[in-house]
Amino acid sequence: MLEVGMKAPDFTLNDKDENEISLSDFLGQKIVLYFYPKDNTSGCTRQACAFASVYNEFKEKNIVVIGVSKDSVASHQRFATKYSLPFILLSDTELSVIQAYDVWKEKKMYGKVSMGVVRTTYIIDENGLIEKVMPKVKPDTNAEEILEYLKEKN
Repeated sequence: MLEVGMKAPDFTLNDKDENEISLSDFLGQKIVLYFYPKDNTSGCTRQACAFASVYNEFKEKNIVVIGVSKDSVASHQRFATKYSLPFILLSDTELSVIQAYDVWKEKKMYGKVSMGVVRTTYIIDENGLIEKVMPKVKPDTNAEEILEYLKEKN
């Protein structure tokens, strides 16, 4: 797991519109970088919709919200359109960023063991350093917890 104070690994991935987006594009802004398992699943949909519902609060604070999963660009396009998601969704089909951020882990469900993305959120400061790590976040409360953290910090 990456730790607070470490330089956030830079990357370039395609968004839902096939634009190349790099983390370094946002130097000078705070970033909420959240990793989630799969588009259109119940928990991931709730998490994305929770971010969408408070997105204006992030925008007012000049905070960039980026969601990353291993889904395809086309899947992200359908997901964002279906739920009117106003923030950036990045496709990491090669798992390069998912692995760089150490969120590809062994998971157990109903006694079966498999590899997958563990829902994790990083807050990255204006200098590209990891400010906060939130492992195994709950989809329904993650966005509000970040806003609460940011309020307490100011």
